[in-house]
Amino acid sequence: MAASRRPSRPAGRPRRARSSPGRLAGARRRLVTNRLLDGPPLDFGAEPYAQHRRRLGPLPSAAGLLEALESSGLRGRGGAGFPVAAKWLSIAERAGGPAVVIANGSEGEPLSHKDRLLMSTRPHLVLDGALLAAAALRADRVFIVVAEDLARAPAVMAAALAERPEAEQEALRLVVAPARYVAGESSAIVNLVESGTAVPTYVPPRPHVKGVGRAPTLVQNVESLAQVALLARRPASFPALLATLHAAGSGPVVRELEPSTLLGQALEGVGGSLSQTRAVLLGGYFGTWIDGSEAWELPLDPRALRELGHSFGCGVVAALPVGACGVCETSRVLRYLAEESSAQCGPCFYGLRALAGACERVSANQAEPGELQRLQRWAQEVRGRGACRHPDGASGFLLSALRVFGSDFAGHRTHGRGGLG
Repeated sequence: MAASRRPSRPAGRPRRARSSPGRLAGARRRLVTNRLLDGPPLDFGAEPYAQHRRRLGPLPSAAGLLEALESSGLRGRGGAGFPVAAKWLSIAERAGGPAVVIANGSEGEPLSHKDRLLMSTRPHLVLDGALLAAAALRADRVFIVVAEDLARAPAVMAAALAERPEAEQEALRLVVAPARYVAGESSAIVNLVESGTAVPTYVPPRPHVKGVGRAPTLVQNVESLAQVALLARRPASFPALLATLHAAGSGPVVRELEPSTLLGQALEGVGGSLSQTRAVLLGGYFGTWIDGSEAWELPLDPRALRELGHSFGCGVVAALPVGACGVCETSRVLRYLAEESSAQCGPCFYGLRALAGACERVSANQAEPGELQRLQRWAQEVRGRGACRHPDGASGFLLSALRVFGSDFAGHRTHGRGGLG
Protein backbone atom coordinates (compact mmCIF):
# COMPACT_ATOMS: atom_id res chain seq x y z
CA MET A 1 0.00 0.00 0.00
CA ALA A 2 1.15 3.54 -0.61
CA ALA A 3 2.03 5.55 2.47
CA SER A 4 -0.98 7.46 3.67
CA ARG A 5 -0.97 11.10 4.66
CA ARG A 6 0.20 11.58 8.22
CA PRO A 7 -2.36 13.20 10.48
CA SER A 8 -1.80 16.52 12.00
CA ARG A 9 -1.30 17.41 16.43
CA PRO A 10 -4.06 17.09 19.60
CA ALA A 11 -7.33 19.72 22.91
CA GLY A 12 -9.87 20.38 25.81
CA ARG A 13 -10.25 21.91 29.18
CA PRO A 14 -7.24 22.79 31.40
CA ARG A 15 -7.18 21.26 34.84
CA ARG A 16 -5.51 22.40 38.03
CA ALA A 17 -2.25 20.58 38.73
CA ARG A 18 -2.31 18.21 41.68
CA SER A 19 0.57 17.89 44.08
CA SER A 20 2.10 14.40 44.14
CA PRO A 21 5.16 14.41 46.43
CA GLY A 22 5.74 10.69 45.98
CA ARG A 23 5.50 10.67 42.22
CA LEU A 24 9.26 10.97 41.71
CA ALA A 25 10.13 8.07 44.01
CA GLY A 26 11.26 5.91 41.09
CA ALA A 27 13.14 8.63 39.21
CA ARG A 28 16.91 8.22 39.33
CA ARG A 29 18.50 11.55 40.17
CA ARG A 30 22.01 11.24 38.77
CA LEU A 31 24.52 13.28 36.83
CA VAL A 32 24.23 12.58 33.13
CA THR A 33 27.65 12.62 31.47
CA ASN A 34 26.75 11.11 28.10
CA ARG A 35 25.45 13.76 25.71
CA LEU A 36 24.65 12.61 22.20
CA LEU A 37 24.28 16.15 20.89
CA ASP A 38 27.56 17.52 22.29
CA GLY A 39 29.89 18.79 19.61
CA PRO A 40 29.43 21.41 16.89
CA PRO A 41 26.18 23.40 16.75
CA LEU A 42 23.32 21.36 15.33
CA ASP A 43 22.77 23.86 12.51
CA PHE A 44 26.37 23.14 11.44
CA GLY A 45 25.13 19.91 9.88
CA ALA A 46 26.85 16.54 10.05
CA GLU A 47 29.97 16.37 12.18
CA PRO A 48 32.81 15.20 9.88
CA TYR A 49 34.63 11.99 10.74
CA ALA A 50 37.93 13.77 11.44
CA GLN A 51 36.26 16.16 13.89
CA HIS A 52 34.37 13.26 15.50
CA ARG A 53 37.67 11.45 16.12
CA ARG A 54 39.35 14.56 17.52
CA ARG A 55 36.45 15.12 19.92
CA LEU A 56 35.87 11.54 21.09
CA GLY A 57 38.98 9.63 20.05
CA PRO A 58 39.20 6.51 17.87
CA LEU A 59 36.71 3.66 17.94
CA PRO A 60 37.27 1.96 21.31
CA SER A 61 37.53 -1.75 21.99
CA ALA A 62 34.34 -3.71 22.63
CA ALA A 63 35.99 -5.49 25.57
CA GLY A 64 33.82 -5.17 28.66
CA LEU A 65 31.00 -3.55 26.69
CA LEU A 66 28.37 -6.13 27.64
CA GLU A 67 29.13 -5.62 31.31
CA ALA A 68 28.92 -1.84 30.88
CA LEU A 69 25.54 -2.21 29.17
CA GLU A 70 24.23 -4.29 32.06
CA SER A 71 25.44 -1.73 34.61
CA SER A 72 23.99 1.22 32.72
CA GLY A 73 20.47 -0.23 32.49
CA LEU A 74 20.21 1.17 28.94
CA ARG A 75 16.94 0.30 27.24
CA GLY A 76 16.08 0.42 23.57
CA ARG A 77 15.00 3.84 22.30
CA GLY A 78 12.91 2.72 19.35
CA GLY A 79 9.68 2.33 21.30
CA ALA A 80 9.55 -1.08 22.99
CA GLY A 81 12.09 -0.17 25.68
CA PHE A 82 13.59 -3.69 25.85
CA PRO A 83 16.81 -3.91 27.92
CA VAL A 84 19.72 -3.60 25.50
CA ALA A 85 22.02 -5.87 27.50
CA ALA A 86 19.47 -8.71 27.57
CA LYS A 87 19.09 -8.69 23.80
CA TRP A 88 22.84 -8.54 23.23
CA LEU A 89 23.56 -11.32 25.73
CA SER A 90 21.07 -13.65 24.06
CA ILE A 91 23.06 -13.27 20.84
CA ALA A 92 26.52 -13.28 22.42
CA GLU A 93 25.85 -16.56 24.28
CA ARG A 94 24.71 -18.43 21.17
CA ALA A 95 26.58 -21.30 19.57
CA GLY A 96 27.29 -21.33 15.85
CA GLY A 97 28.31 -18.89 13.15
CA PRO A 98 28.45 -15.12 12.92
CA ALA A 99 25.59 -12.80 13.76
CA VAL A 100 24.18 -9.80 11.89
CA VAL A 101 23.73 -6.22 13.18
CA ILE A 102 21.10 -3.80 11.87
CA ALA A 103 20.97 -0.14 12.92
CA ASN A 104 17.31 0.80 12.68
CA GLY A 105 16.91 4.40 11.54
CA SER A 106 13.49 4.00 9.95
CA GLU A 107 11.74 6.31 12.47
CA GLY A 108 8.23 5.61 11.16
CA GLU A 109 6.52 7.37 14.08
CA PRO A 110 5.08 10.60 12.57
CA LEU A 111 5.62 12.66 15.73
CA SER A 112 9.25 11.61 16.30
CA HIS A 113 12.18 13.62 14.94
CA LYS A 114 15.02 12.55 17.21
CA ASP A 115 16.53 9.82 15.03
CA ARG A 116 16.67 11.93 11.87
CA LEU A 117 18.32 14.74 13.84
CA LEU A 118 20.86 12.33 15.32
CA MET A 119 21.70 10.76 11.95
CA SER A 120 21.87 14.16 10.23
CA THR A 121 24.21 15.73 12.80
CA ARG A 122 26.09 12.91 14.62
CA PRO A 123 26.20 10.09 12.04
CA HIS A 124 29.51 8.71 13.27
CA LEU A 125 28.15 8.04 16.74
CA VAL A 126 25.59 5.74 15.10
CA LEU A 127 28.25 4.03 12.97
CA ASP A 128 30.56 3.63 15.98
CA GLY A 129 27.75 1.97 17.93
CA ALA A 130 26.92 -0.40 15.07
CA LEU A 131 30.56 -1.42 14.65
CA LEU A 132 30.98 -1.93 18.40
CA ALA A 133 27.88 -4.15 18.41
CA ALA A 134 29.37 -6.18 15.56
CA ALA A 135 32.62 -6.64 17.48
CA ALA A 136 30.90 -7.58 20.73
CA LEU A 137 28.50 -10.05 19.06
CA ARG A 138 30.88 -11.53 16.46
CA ALA A 139 28.81 -10.22 13.56
CA ASP A 140 30.17 -10.25 10.03
CA ARG A 141 27.57 -7.95 8.43
CA VAL A 142 26.28 -4.53 9.51
CA PHE A 143 23.33 -2.83 7.84
CA ILE A 144 22.34 0.79 8.40
CA VAL A 145 18.62 1.20 7.60
CA VAL A 146 17.35 4.75 7.01
CA ALA A 147 13.84 5.70 5.86
CA GLU A 148 13.63 7.48 2.53
CA ASP A 149 11.55 10.39 3.88
CA LEU A 150 13.81 11.49 6.73
CA ALA A 151 14.99 14.77 5.16
CA ARG A 152 18.80 14.75 4.81
CA ALA A 153 19.42 11.62 6.90
CA PRO A 154 19.85 9.07 4.05
CA ALA A 155 22.33 11.27 2.17
CA VAL A 156 24.22 12.21 5.34
CA MET A 157 24.57 8.58 6.42
CA ALA A 158 25.79 7.61 2.93
CA ALA A 159 28.42 10.38 3.07
CA ALA A 160 29.45 9.32 6.57
CA LEU A 161 29.94 5.73 5.44
CA ALA A 162 32.26 6.96 2.69
CA GLU A 163 34.40 8.78 5.32
CA ARG A 164 35.10 5.66 7.35
CA PRO A 165 38.29 3.59 6.94
CA GLU A 166 38.16 1.12 4.06
CA ALA A 167 38.04 -1.92 6.34
CA GLU A 168 34.96 -0.53 8.09
CA GLN A 169 33.30 0.41 4.81
CA GLU A 170 33.53 -3.21 3.70
CA ALA A 171 31.48 -4.33 6.71
CA LEU A 172 28.85 -1.58 6.45
CA ARG A 173 25.96 -1.36 4.03
CA LEU A 174 23.28 1.35 3.76
CA VAL A 175 19.69 0.22 3.12
CA VAL A 176 16.92 2.74 2.37
CA ALA A 177 13.52 1.84 3.87
CA PRO A 178 10.10 2.91 2.57
CA ALA A 179 8.19 5.65 4.41
CA ARG A 180 5.79 3.32 6.19
CA TYR A 181 4.86 3.05 9.85
CA VAL A 182 5.22 -0.74 9.97
CA ALA A 183 8.51 -0.67 8.02
CA GLY A 184 10.37 -0.03 11.28
CA GLU A 185 9.10 -3.15 13.05
CA SER A 186 12.05 -5.47 13.68
CA SER A 187 10.89 -8.39 11.53
CA ALA A 188 9.98 -5.95 8.75
CA ILE A 189 13.53 -4.58 8.92
CA VAL A 190 14.91 -8.12 8.59
CA ASN A 191 12.67 -8.77 5.58
CA LEU A 192 13.76 -5.50 4.00
CA VAL A 193 17.43 -6.44 4.29
CA GLU A 194 16.80 -9.95 2.97
CA SER A 195 14.23 -9.38 0.23
CA GLY A 196 13.76 -5.66 -0.24
CA THR A 197 10.19 -5.80 1.13
CA ALA A 198 9.59 -4.14 4.49
CA VAL A 199 6.67 -6.17 5.85
CA PRO A 200 6.51 -7.78 9.30
CA THR A 201 6.18 -11.51 9.81
CA TYR A 202 4.56 -13.64 12.47
CA VAL A 203 6.58 -13.80 15.67
CA PRO A 204 8.23 -15.71 17.28
CA PRO A 205 11.02 -16.39 16.51
CA ARG A 206 12.39 -12.94 17.21
CA PRO A 207 15.19 -11.63 14.98
CA HIS A 208 17.75 -12.02 17.79
CA VAL A 209 17.01 -15.75 17.61
CA LYS A 210 16.65 -16.13 13.85
CA GLY A 211 16.92 -13.18 11.50
CA VAL A 212 18.85 -12.35 8.32
CA GLY A 213 19.88 -15.58 6.61
CA ARG A 214 18.55 -17.44 9.70
CA ALA A 215 21.44 -15.94 11.70
CA PRO A 216 20.88 -14.26 15.07
CA THR A 217 20.26 -10.62 14.21
CA LEU A 218 20.47 -7.55 16.42
CA VAL A 219 17.96 -4.90 15.32
CA GLN A 220 18.73 -1.82 17.41
CA ASN A 221 17.47 1.75 17.20
CA VAL A 222 20.08 4.29 16.08
CA GLU A 223 19.81 6.31 19.30
CA SER A 224 20.48 3.16 21.33
CA LEU A 225 23.59 2.46 19.24
CA ALA A 226 24.80 6.05 19.60
CA GLN A 227 24.43 5.65 23.36
CA VAL A 228 26.52 2.47 23.12
CA ALA A 229 29.27 4.44 21.34
CA LEU A 230 29.48 6.84 24.27
CA LEU A 231 29.15 4.13 26.89
CA ALA A 232 32.11 2.24 25.41
CA ARG A 233 34.22 5.35 25.93
CA ARG A 234 32.84 6.15 29.40
CA PRO A 235 31.72 2.86 30.98
CA ALA A 236 30.67 4.38 34.30
CA SER A 237 28.47 7.07 32.77
CA PHE A 238 24.71 7.32 32.42
CA PRO A 239 22.82 8.20 29.25
CA ALA A 240 20.55 11.20 28.78
CA LEU A 241 17.25 10.95 26.89
CA LEU A 242 16.45 12.30 23.45
CA ALA A 243 12.85 13.48 23.29
CA THR A 244 10.70 15.06 20.59
CA LEU A 245 8.60 17.72 22.29
CA HIS A 246 5.37 19.15 20.86
CA ALA A 247 4.06 21.99 23.01
CA ALA A 248 0.51 23.17 22.34
CA GLY A 249 0.50 25.19 19.14
CA SER A 250 4.18 24.69 18.25
CA GLY A 251 6.16 22.38 16.02
CA PRO A 252 8.50 19.57 17.10
CA VAL A 253 11.65 20.35 19.07
CA VAL A 254 14.26 17.70 19.93
CA ARG A 255 15.89 18.05 23.33
CA GLU A 256 18.40 15.99 25.31
CA LEU A 257 17.07 15.71 28.86
CA GLU A 258 18.02 14.43 32.29
CA PRO A 259 15.95 11.37 33.25
CA SER A 260 14.67 13.19 36.36
CA THR A 261 13.21 16.02 34.24
CA LEU A 262 9.48 16.40 34.76
CA LEU A 263 7.33 16.11 31.68
CA GLY A 264 5.85 19.53 32.40
CA GLN A 265 9.30 21.07 32.71
CA ALA A 266 10.26 19.62 29.33
CA LEU A 267 7.20 21.12 27.63
CA GLU A 268 7.60 24.46 29.40
CA GLY A 269 11.15 24.54 28.05
CA VAL A 270 9.77 24.71 24.50
CA GLY A 271 6.97 27.17 25.24
CA GLY A 272 4.25 24.91 26.63
CA SER A 273 2.08 25.48 29.68
CA LEU A 274 -0.44 23.48 31.65
CA SER A 275 -3.08 26.17 31.10
CA GLN A 276 -2.84 25.48 27.36
CA THR A 277 -2.79 21.70 27.69
CA ARG A 278 -5.66 19.31 28.25
CA ALA A 279 -3.86 16.02 27.68
CA VAL A 280 -0.48 14.70 26.63
CA LEU A 281 0.30 11.86 24.25
CA LEU A 282 3.38 10.08 25.61
CA GLY A 283 5.29 7.70 23.34
CA GLY A 284 3.72 8.60 20.00
CA TYR A 285 0.93 6.80 18.14
CA PHE A 286 1.74 3.55 19.96
CA GLY A 287 1.80 5.44 23.25
CA THR A 288 -0.91 6.54 25.66
CA TRP A 289 -2.94 9.62 26.43
CA ILE A 290 -2.49 11.10 29.92
CA ASP A 291 -4.58 13.83 31.53
CA GLY A 292 -2.68 17.13 31.40
CA SER A 293 -2.47 17.79 35.14
CA GLU A 294 -1.29 14.24 35.82
CA ALA A 295 1.21 14.30 32.96
CA TRP A 296 2.73 17.60 34.06
CA GLU A 297 4.17 16.02 37.22
CA LEU A 298 5.50 12.80 35.69
CA PRO A 299 9.27 12.21 35.49
CA LEU A 300 10.61 11.23 32.09
CA ASP A 301 12.82 8.53 33.59
CA PRO A 302 11.73 5.36 31.73
CA ARG A 303 12.05 3.19 34.86
CA ALA A 304 9.92 5.55 36.95
CA LEU A 305 7.34 5.79 34.17
CA ARG A 306 7.05 1.98 34.02
CA GLU A 307 6.44 1.90 37.78
CA LEU A 308 3.61 4.39 37.26
CA GLY A 309 2.08 2.38 34.42
CA HIS A 310 3.35 4.53 31.53
CA SER A 311 6.03 4.18 28.86
CA PHE A 312 8.51 6.67 27.43
CA GLY A 313 8.35 4.70 24.18
CA CYS A 314 10.14 6.44 21.31
CA GLY A 315 10.47 9.65 23.31
CA VAL A 316 7.52 11.63 21.91
CA VAL A 317 5.85 14.09 24.30
CA ALA A 318 2.96 15.79 22.49
CA ALA A 319 0.51 18.21 24.11
CA LEU A 320 -3.14 18.23 23.10
CA PRO A 321 -4.02 21.93 23.23
CA VAL A 322 -7.11 23.47 24.68
CA GLY A 323 -9.55 24.02 21.82
CA ALA A 324 -8.78 20.78 19.98
CA CYS A 325 -10.88 17.63 20.25
CA GLY A 326 -9.39 14.49 21.76
CA VAL A 327 -12.05 12.28 20.14
CA CYS A 328 -11.39 13.74 16.69
CA GLU A 329 -7.64 13.44 17.13
CA THR A 330 -7.94 9.84 18.31
CA SER A 331 -10.13 9.07 15.30
CA ARG A 332 -7.59 10.65 12.93
CA VAL A 333 -4.65 8.70 14.34
CA LEU A 334 -6.61 5.42 14.35
CA ARG A 335 -7.45 5.86 10.67
CA TYR A 336 -3.79 6.49 9.92
CA LEU A 337 -2.75 3.34 11.79
CA ALA A 338 -5.44 1.31 10.01
CA GLU A 339 -4.20 2.51 6.61
CA GLU A 340 -0.61 1.68 7.56
CA SER A 341 -1.45 -2.00 8.08
CA SER A 342 0.56 -4.39 5.92
CA ALA A 343 -2.68 -6.35 5.35
CA GLN A 344 -1.17 -9.67 6.42
CA CYS A 345 -3.66 -10.68 9.09
CA GLY A 346 -7.33 -10.15 9.86
CA PRO A 347 -7.01 -8.54 13.31
CA CYS A 348 -4.84 -5.82 11.81
CA PHE A 349 -6.44 -5.29 8.38
CA TYR A 350 -10.09 -5.72 9.33
CA GLY A 351 -9.91 -5.05 13.07
CA LEU A 352 -8.17 -1.67 12.86
CA ARG A 353 -10.45 -0.51 10.07
CA ALA A 354 -13.47 -1.45 12.15
CA LEU A 355 -12.08 0.48 15.13
CA ALA A 356 -11.27 3.51 12.98
CA GLY A 357 -14.74 3.46 11.41
CA ALA A 358 -16.51 3.28 14.76
CA CYS A 359 -14.36 6.08 16.18
CA GLU A 360 -15.07 8.23 13.12
CA ARG A 361 -18.79 7.76 13.58
CA VAL A 362 -18.47 8.91 17.18
CA SER A 363 -16.42 11.95 16.22
CA ALA A 364 -18.98 12.84 13.50
CA ASN A 365 -21.86 12.54 16.01
CA GLN A 366 -23.21 9.56 14.03
CA ALA A 367 -22.59 6.84 16.60
CA GLU A 368 -24.79 3.77 16.37
CA PRO A 369 -26.38 2.23 19.51
CA GLY A 370 -23.73 0.42 21.56
CA GLU A 371 -20.83 2.04 19.62
CA LEU A 372 -18.73 2.85 22.67
CA GLN A 373 -19.17 -0.64 24.11
CA ARG A 374 -18.09 -2.10 20.77
CA LEU A 375 -15.02 0.15 20.66
CA GLN A 376 -13.98 -1.02 24.11
CA ARG A 377 -14.61 -4.69 23.30
CA TRP A 378 -13.00 -4.66 19.87
CA ALA A 379 -9.92 -2.84 21.20
CA GLN A 380 -9.45 -5.66 23.72
CA GLU A 381 -10.12 -8.40 21.17
CA VAL A 382 -7.41 -7.39 18.66
CA ARG A 383 -4.65 -7.38 21.28
CA GLY A 384 -2.11 -10.16 20.90
CA ARG A 385 -3.73 -11.55 17.75
CA GLY A 386 -1.74 -9.85 14.99
CA ALA A 387 1.22 -11.05 12.97
CA CYS A 388 3.17 -8.26 14.66
CA ARG A 389 2.44 -5.74 17.41
CA HIS A 390 0.73 -3.19 15.17
CA PRO A 391 -2.80 -4.03 16.43
CA ASP A 392 -1.54 -3.98 20.04
CA GLY A 393 -0.13 -0.47 19.69
CA ALA A 394 -3.33 0.86 18.12
CA SER A 395 -5.43 -0.84 20.77
CA GLY A 396 -3.41 0.62 23.64
CA PHE A 397 -3.66 4.08 22.12
CA LEU A 398 -7.46 3.80 21.79
CA LEU A 399 -8.02 2.35 25.26
CA SER A 400 -6.06 5.22 26.81
CA ALA A 401 -8.20 7.70 24.83
CA LEU A 402 -11.38 6.07 26.13
CA ARG A 403 -10.07 6.57 29.68
CA VAL A 404 -8.86 10.16 29.32
CA PHE A 405 -11.63 11.41 27.03
CA GLY A 406 -14.40 9.18 28.40
CA SER A 407 -16.89 11.99 28.93
CA ASP A 408 -16.25 13.31 25.42
CA PHE A 409 -16.83 9.89 23.87
CA ALA A 410 -20.02 9.49 25.88
CA GLY A 411 -21.52 12.79 24.80
CA HIS A 412 -19.39 14.00 21.94
CA ARG A 413 -19.52 17.58 20.77
CA THR A 414 -16.99 19.11 18.41
CA HIS A 415 -14.78 21.25 20.63
CA GLY A 416 -12.74 22.86 17.92
CA ARG A 417 -9.99 22.17 15.47
CA GLY A 418 -6.33 21.43 15.76
CA GLY A 419 -4.40 18.52 17.13
CA LEU A 420 -1.00 16.89 17.21
CA GLY A 421 1.72 18.22 14.94
